[in-house]
Amino acid sequence: MKKSFAALAALAVLGSAAFAQDMPKEVKARQGQFQILALNLGVLGGIAKGAIEYDEATATAAADSIVGVSMVHQATLFTEGTDSMSIDGTRAMPAIWENMDDFASKWGDLGTAAAEMQTAAATGKEAIGPALGKIGGACKACHDTYRAPE
Repeated sequence: MKKSFAALAALAVLGSAAFAQDMPKEVKARQGQFQILALNLGVLGGIAKGAIEYDEATATAAADSIVGVSMVHQATLFTEGTDSMSIDGTRAMPAIWENMDDFASKWGDLGTAAAEMQTAAATGKEAIGPALGKIGGACKACHDTYRAPE
């Protein structure tokens, strides 16, 4: 019985690894950009909460990374047929392709909020929280419309 369970577990792991490898490169890239965003937002959130000591260089580097990600051309990453109804492993709703101009506008709003974060990060710890709120608002506006729930 234990051998059967171990074999099934191994197949599940190998199957999920194979699935991840079979994911279209556009999906892998956009999921990677969101991981970079999350990592850097975590640094800034930690600073805002006091869990990470404020250091201008650290805060600015995180903000710069967010700006860099916000500058990635999204149409390259959101190609037709890579939505949640077409493939497993993505939460990108088909509405993105039906409203690409609105989606691009919302991505632009993230870029604007990210640029404001650059200024806030260099200003001091007290400025980071409000700037994070703006980034969170930009993220939420897009997720509410274009991201499928888990």
